[in-house]
Amino acid sequence: MTIIVTGGAGFIGSNFIFHMLGKYPDYRIVCLDKLTYAGNLSTLAPVMDNPNFRFVKLDICDREGVYGLFEEEHPDMVVNFAAESHVDRSIENPEVFLQTNILGTQVLMDACRKFGIQRYHQVSTDEVYGDLPLDRPDLFFTEETPIHTSSPYSSSKAGADLLVLAYYRTYGLPVTVSRCSNNYGPYHFPEKLIPLMIANALNDKPLPVYGKGENVRDWLYVEDHCKAIDLILHKGRVGEVYNIGGHNEMRNIDIVKIICKALGKPESLITFVTDRKGHDMRYAIDPTKIHNELGWLPETKFADGIQKTIQWYLNNREWWETIISGEYQNYYEKMYGNR
Repeated sequence: MTIIVTGGAGFIGSNFIFHMLGKYPDYRIVCLDKLTYAGNLSTLAPVMDNPNFRFVKLDICDREGVYGLFEEEHPDMVVNFAAESHVDRSIENPEVFLQTNILGTQVLMDACRKFGIQRYHQVSTDEVYGDLPLDRPDLFFTEETPIHTSSPYSSSKAGADLLVLAYYRTYGLPVTVSRCSNNYGPYHFPEKLIPLMIANALNDKPLPVYGKGENVRDWLYVEDHCKAIDLILHKGRVGEVYNIGGHNEMRNIDIVKIICKALGKPESLITFVTDRKGHDMRYAIDPTKIHNELGWLPETKFADGIQKTIQWYLNNREWWETIISGEYQNYYEKMYGNR
């Protein structure tokens, strides 16, 4: 089995590669990544010498390059993690989000049609559903919840989802889509909430929290997400959308306080900043479908997962410090300059 994993030098993609190579030692994994600011090749250092792993620096929007790779590798499956994913950046520059997240997805599916594929899997987000009110804890996103996007980022992901499902209906392309709640864990890029707060707290810097920090997110440990995608690839029904959620709803402010306590830092470091434009209040996923059909349940309680995550950042300071300094972007040249 050969699987092309796009965006595999990013947070969730890299964790997925580690999971798959660990669980299926006879699978060949080909990672395609453009290495934008959020793609970090040093993350993949543990598998770079694995004979069943190949890294290719490529933009999913590069049709000629993608077709060439498919011709070389003849993949059985494609898992598309490649996406611009930071909401604040999408508000500043929507165009690049539409380019990568929609047109890049189209290029990948056209390649799948041309060269044949057993499964194309689109990794999406719960943000396509918009948000839920804080005063209705009984409401959850299901696969039937109408799409109602809030940001250019979530709009681009929703557009990609609709395109994927249209390729299934129009061309019979064997596709699946997963929409996941917020992930956390090792190798999370330090601009996101949890790693940013850990890094800033360790450096005694202010901890910037939007608004009053009352926004609620459903948090899922990244390893549990990877296991869910693995299940969908092998057992999921073609043409279906699966919601993946952790039943771990937390207010942003409470997460920041947990991090302060774990690191022995004062809560006086918390600084409230002007809220994000169109900031969603609450996300909450109902994962009943994936549980009933595929038997998946999250295995990691938030209390355990957040401690494991904090410990990982303590043990791997060099990884995130090189990102904060900008040095990580030179890693590709160092790795491949003499290859």
